[in-house]
Amino acid sequence: MQKTILNDSKAVHSYNRAFASHFAKSLFISILLLVVLVFIGTRMFTHIDLNLYGYMVGTLVFIGGFFYRFVAWAERPPTKNLIKKGIRLLFRKSTPKTTTNHMVTHQFIWNRGVYRWAQHFLIGWGCILSCFVTFPLVFGWMYFTMEENGYYTVVGMGLNLMKVKADGVLAFFFYNALNITAIMVIAGVCMALYRRLKNMQARAEQKFLYDFMPLYMLLLVSVTGLLLTVMNVFFHGKGQPVMSLIHQYSVIITLLYLPFGKLAHIPFRAVSVFAKNYREHYGAQSMKKCSVCGDPFVSTEQSNDVIKILNENDIQFEMQEGFHLAELCLPCRRKYRMSRFSGFNTHEAKVKEANQNAKG
Repeated sequence: MQKTILNDSKAVHSYNRAFASHFAKSLFISILLLVVLVFIGTRMFTHIDLNLYGYMVGTLVFIGGFFYRFVAWAERPPTKNLIKKGIRLLFRKSTPKTTTNHMVTHQFIWNRGVYRWAQHFLIGWGCILSCFVTFPLVFGWMYFTMEENGYYTVVGMGLNLMKVKADGVLAFFFYNALNITAIMVIAGVCMALYRRLKNMQARAEQKFLYDFMPLYMLLLVSVTGLLLTVMNVFFHGKGQPVMSLIHQYSVIITLLYLPFGKLAHIPFRAVSVFAKNYREHYGAQSMKKCSVCGDPFVSTEQSNDVIKILNENDIQFEMQEGFHLAELCLPCRRKYRMSRFSGFNTHEAKVKEANQNAKG
């Protein structure tokens, strides 16, 4: 029995040593699983559309970049702690509502204004629905076969799912799904650009590469995608090969950029559910009171986690007054920093900041 356990332990150890890092192992397993799904979905690679080969390569590189970014982010002590406790709280009764607010209706943006919510909703769902349509087609998980009786057969993961009339309503939405999502993204991007150019506060905070470049890239992908349909319908395909290449390159470049720029928060959005559950669950148990003003500001669990993680990383914020900096609410923390520069105990002043309870 002991010999068997030792052999199993050696096998696991050898398996882990086969990879340079956890990132490499996770990426290898994911790509291997993806290849298996493509093998099943394309009926042993017999239904691969070579016109989509460039998109497939770009998507594989995107997955590698996403894993690199996610693993590097998830390995940070605060993130690791949040994910670990978030998974434990995943089956709370409020999780479906929280998930809907954060990932479906984007209610968290509503407090910042209807205009910002509309632009965020259009861009977010336009991109997500485009991925839901594009990825199954690129990897061969879904395709269509045409019969002589005027009906399309929808094939999913190698199985015939349904038949649709070639000139019917369902077929129309199948044909134009990406056109609809492109219009959503264009509308959202134009709203975002207008706000960034007209709002003085937004203009002061924006950077070209971080804030404007992602919007221009999404705009280029959406416009070139729509032009493909325009050329096919109104110009009998004239100029379509060149525009197809432009669109394909724009999509690939956007996929390569996505894990490392501002757009990365789209696939990372799911973790916000963990954060919300974490705050609500431990906040209901016990709230931490500020060591200066006495107002509750975070859960006791979160305050203790912050102090523990800082200590584990040998980052000391014990103040000479006898409290830890993480035990102060944000207004008192700002005042305390001012006191260290001014020499006056400004953090003890019983005056609240004018905007400390502002929302959004």
